[in-house]
Amino acid sequence: MNSSPSLKLSVLDQSIASSNQAHDKTIKNTLELATLCEKLGYNRFWVSEHHNHPSILGTAPEILMGAIAVQTKKIRIGSAGIMLPHYSPLKVAEQFRVLDALAPGRIDLGVGRAPGSDGRTARLLNPNLYSSDEFPQKTLELKAWVTGENLPPNHPGFEVNAFPKTESQPTLWILGSSDYGAQLAAHLGLRYAFAHFITDGTGTEEALEIYRKNFKPSPDNEKPHTIICVWALATENENEAWLQFESRIRWRIDRNKGVLGPLLPPEGAQRKLRPDETNYLESFKENALVGSIDNVERKLRKLATHLQIDELVIITWTHDHSVQRRSYELLADAFELNGQAVN
Repeated sequence: MNSSPSLKLSVLDQSIASSNQAHDKTIKNTLELATLCEKLGYNRFWVSEHHNHPSILGTAPEILMGAIAVQTKKIRIGSAGIMLPHYSPLKVAEQFRVLDALAPGRIDLGVGRAPGSDGRTARLLNPNLYSSDEFPQKTLELKAWVTGENLPPNHPGFEVNAFPKTESQPTLWILGSSDYGAQLAAHLGLRYAFAHFITDGTGTEEALEIYRKNFKPSPDNEKPHTIICVWALATENENEAWLQFESRIRWRIDRNKGVLGPLLPPEGAQRKLRPDETNYLESFKENALVGSIDNVERKLRKLATHLQIDELVIITWTHDHSVQRRSYELLADAFELNGQAVN
C-alpha cells in the first residue's frame, strides 16, 4: 500500500435507516461512529439534513453535532449541510456559535441552497421559504453573523449580534453538486465542498475548475480550499464488498422508480432486473469506489490526484452498522490516519 500520509480522510454520515432497526438505534450508531472515527484519526465528521425521507434519518444536524461535540475532543464536526432556505441566518449563526463554544475551533458550518426534501415538506418547514435567488444574500448575512462582522447601516440586522462570542468561530463552507455553489463560494472567498456522491462524479472537474479559477481571496481564506464527498465501501476481499453493496444497489434502483425506504440486507436486496435496470446497474457499478481495501485505496488516491484534492470526505451506506465501521477502520489503516493533524 502507498504509505504517503498527505491525503486526509473525513466522514459524512447521514444516519441511514436499515430494515428491522429502530430509528433511535440508527441515531445512536451515528454518535458511536463519530467517536470511533476520532480514534481512527479522521479529520472531520459531518452530518446531513434531510426531511420526510424514509431512508435518511438525519433531520437535525445541529443537534447531532452538539451530542458529538461533548463526546469528542479533537475531530472537526460539521454540517453537510444546513439547508439555509429553511432558516433565519441569524438563528443558524447563533446555533453554530453555541456549538463552537462547546467544541472551540472544531465546528464546520456547511450550507446548501437545496431544500433537502420535497416542495410540500419544505413549505411546512418554513411557510415563508425564500427562493434560491436569495441564497447569496442570506449567505452573506450568515457570514457576517458567524464572523462577527457588522452588516451595513441600511440592513435590518445592523448592530444585531449573534451570541455567544468566543475566541474562535465556525468555519463556513458552501456545499454544492453543480456550478452554482462553486461560483458563489469563489465570489465570497469561502471554502467549497462538492457532492461527488450525489452526481456519481458528473460535473466534479468543471465545478472545481470554476471555483479555483474565479476564487477571490478573503480575510478567512487567502487561497481556494476544496474537498469532495465520495461514496466508498471497503472490505477485506472483493466479493464481500460487492455483496454488501447490494443493499445500496437495490436502493438506487428503487429510488429511480420513486420508491424510498430503509436499506435491505444484501442477501434480501437482489431481485430480477429489467433490461433497462441492468444497463443502469452496470453503469453505476463501473465507477463505484467499492471493493477490497487495496483496490479502494488505489481508486481513492487516483481520484484525489486527478482532481488535485488533498482531503476526501467518505460516505458509506451499509445495512449492517458493523460493516460500515469496518470499512472506516480499513481505510484509516490504509491511509495511516493516526497522528495526522486536524485542521
